[in-house]
Amino acid sequence: MEIQILDKRFVRYIPHGEILAKVEELARRVHADAAGADEIPVFVVVLKGGMIFAADFAKAYPGEMILDYMRVKSYEGTGSTGKVRLLIPPSENLEGRPVYLLEDIVDTGNTLAFLVDELKKHRPAFVKIVTLFYKPEAYKKDLPVDFAGMEIPNKFIVGYGLDYNELGRNLKDVYQLKK
Repeated sequence: MEIQILDKRFVRYIPHGEILAKVEELARRVHADAAGADEIPVFVVVLKGGMIFAADFAKAYPGEMILDYMRVKSYEGTGSTGKVRLLIPPSENLEGRPVYLLEDIVDTGNTLAFLVDELKKHRPAFVKIVTLFYKPEAYKKDLPVDFAGMEIPNKFIVGYGLDYNELGRNLKDVYQLKK
């Protein structure tokens, strides 16, 4: 199945059912990791792209949790600008608490490094990275990606929260840019 968003064509890449199964698996794995923590974990969702992933993750997470949000901007069109700007900082008190960063996709790691640095300013017990999609061939940082749902090739995708110029986030399936 093909779709068009603005000037680009995309082909269906990952169906919704497969995505949900990975989200549920991630929720179970993270819950097992957080089981020994003294505090209720805080899940910091990276907006806007991470909102759909986070909503399904929260529904699948079997324990207590607190949701918080950060918003940054680093993309225009199909590529990173190379600069990350913080638009909305976290609002919860993170000091001494276990923090899991919920990210929709990790590619170069530039945004991720910025987010982790920002979170560490709040002195959490730890920050662990949870991403639905991970592009290992594009990743250029030394930060560990603690939990990755799916490793994918370094190709542009939309759907399930991911966008192309703010469009396509509402697609249930994930689509890959057609060459």
